[in-house]
Amino acid sequence: MVDTQAAKKPVRHGPLLPPRARQLVLTVHVIAAGAWIGVDVMVAVLVVVGMTAADPAAAGLAYQALGTYVLGPMLVSALLCLATGVALGMFTRWGLVRYWWVAVKLAMNLALCAAILFALRPGMPEVAAYGQALAGGAPPAPEVVAQLVYPPAVSLTALALATWIAVAKPWGRLGRRRRPDAAGLRNPG
Repeated sequence: MVDTQAAKKPVRHGPLLPPRARQLVLTVHVIAAGAWIGVDVMVAVLVVVGMTAADPAAAGLAYQALGTYVLGPMLVSALLCLATGVALGMFTRWGLVRYWWVAVKLAMNLALCAAILFALRPGMPEVAAYGQALAGGAPPAPEVVAQLVYPPAVSLTALALATWIAVAKPWGRLGRRRRPDAAGLRNPG
């Protein structure tokens, strides 16, 4: 007789984290994600201040702060979130690509990290220089400002979605195939 419970258990190909280590890694993961969201909120605030400040010096200061100080904390929190997420995937029962929700969060994190490195980072010196010029009396440049609205909007939306995915854990397992009798197919005979 075959033990059906043993057949349903997922096969682990590596060691699991001990409970205290898993709690520590999960705690760091949640803190890193929270920090990342906080940095993105700060980016949104600086962009809004830069766009709406009546005083050009205040707008310039907001853009200087954005271009000078935001990238480091954002990248560190994003990479820490990625590293701890990969560790949780590899050394817990969830696996790295065993469940859709984990795979989607991993893909989102990789995409956002790539966006920080390859889309956001190259433009930050220009943003800081624009802020300095604006504070010095240069006329506003709407094309620079328009580009700054999208990063916090996209990132905050993606991070909110990732948070919901982590809580809801939707979609089930990757590659799971239903047996014909479980799919509701009838035996013709």
